Amino acid sequence: MQRILQPLREVWIKVGLEKIESHKGVAVKALLDSSITRLFMDTQFMKKKGFKLERLKNPLLVRNVDKTMNVGGAIMYQVECNMFFKRHIEKVRIDVCNLGKTEVILEMLWLAIYNPEIDWKKEKVKMTRCSPICGRKKQEKREKEIRKTEKEKIVEKLVLKRFWKWKKVFGKAESERIPVHKA
Repeated sequence: MQRILQPLREVWIKVGLEKIESHKGVAVKALLDSSITRLFMDTQFMKKKGFKLERLKNPLLVRNVDKTMNVGGAIMYQVECNMFFKRHIEKVRIDVCNLGKTEVILEMLWLAIYNPEIDWKKEKVKMTRCSPICGRKKQEKREKEIRKTEKEKIVEKLVLKRFWKWKKVFGKAESERIPVHKA
């Protein structure tokens, strides 16, 4: 039986990019590309969405995949923003250059650091192995603290103040340990 190899499909993921100065976000389809070594944003997309540019000290020469020089010239600017993908959060610096129809490209290093699970056939990406530098872990910790505080406030509203020193007894785990009354 002869096996026919199918060419790999492109994998696109929908990410959120948040402007640092205004906290306004935009959704964008980003191309995962394991052959490049930087994050890129298209010049026209950047202008249209109003991202703040930061000038690079040393411009970077850009070559296309076919080794020709990029018509947009050297990379002169970067954009700093927060990037969100599902529950993954990170602050990134993205080089701005001419990408044509592609708005954002995620690099090999991004793939290596965050090691997402990629199903190339179904074009699905899961962030199940985030690194310790991922903002998701900080966000989850904050959410957990908020939920804990909210629960405490509810107990304080329901329980008379004179019983607060025993409010631990009113928690879910403690209430489940109350023995069944036997007649």
